[in-house]
Amino acid sequence: MQTVVSVDGLRSRVAAWRRAGARVGFVPTMGNLHEGHFSLIGAARARSDRVVASVFVNPTQFGPAEDFSTYPRTLAQDQAGLAASGCDLLFAPAIDEMYPFGAERTVRVEVPELGAILDGAARPGHFVGVATVVTKLLNLVQPDVAVFGQKDYQQLLVIRRLVQDLRLPVEIIGAPTKREANGLAMSSRNQYLAGNLRSRATVLWQAIRMTRRAVASSSRPVPARRLKARVRRIVADTPGARLDYVEYFDPETLAPALRVGRGTHMALAVRVGRTRLIDNARL
Repeated sequence: MQTVVSVDGLRSRVAAWRRAGARVGFVPTMGNLHEGHFSLIGAARARSDRVVASVFVNPTQFGPAEDFSTYPRTLAQDQAGLAASGCDLLFAPAIDEMYPFGAERTVRVEVPELGAILDGAARPGHFVGVATVVTKLLNLVQPDVAVFGQKDYQQLLVIRRLVQDLRLPVEIIGAPTKREANGLAMSSRNQYLAGNLRSRATVLWQAIRMTRRAVASSSRPVPARRLKARVRRIVADTPGARLDYVEYFDPETLAPALRVGRGTHMALAVRVGRTRLIDNARL
């Protein structure tokens, strides 16, 4: 696997593949990679001849009080894992390579409505940063297919919408969430969970399983307010955990569901200690 840090190096390598008739897959990441990320490489490999990954901790998607400065940066470890997973090229740019006029002065991409609710409401400006950097990366790589994890479900919908709206010629694939044996969704932020916080973080999965059982055992849709109350109790009974939000919604539009049945989607965010975790599932 080759690593490039410049736009020119990236474009030169991808152009050579194009001349050879190769189909190109792409997996954007912020690094500190785990098995969930490597499964995305496998999904891209299955759909393409060559795979590009990016490692870039994007400053524009972090709020002022969030963990941009402390977000784990493990490039050497990431390179080894990507190479072992079948990645052909790693793009690892510096901030000024991605934002030549500075992150504060960059052109910004906003996806209305989809980017303003759920995590967008909890983290103002987050999805503007996500949409901006993903648009930049898709423009630079110009892949045939790009793979994103379904753990960040709202992000996946935001990216699908911007690709459709901007008429970008790339297929967006959502890959299933990878979970640890106890059900905890794999995340780079899981390493912040010290001691017994890791086991307490399974409260998100417990909430999902409870909701699935409630929906499966009911002959009719269940009022969302009743399920939300049960989720609040589950989180409140977990030491060190605090619910940020839980929502039930249409899986395509994110429109809130007043009654929850089979096919409804749910998402929740919980702070466990100082770590904010998200999860979601189709019911």
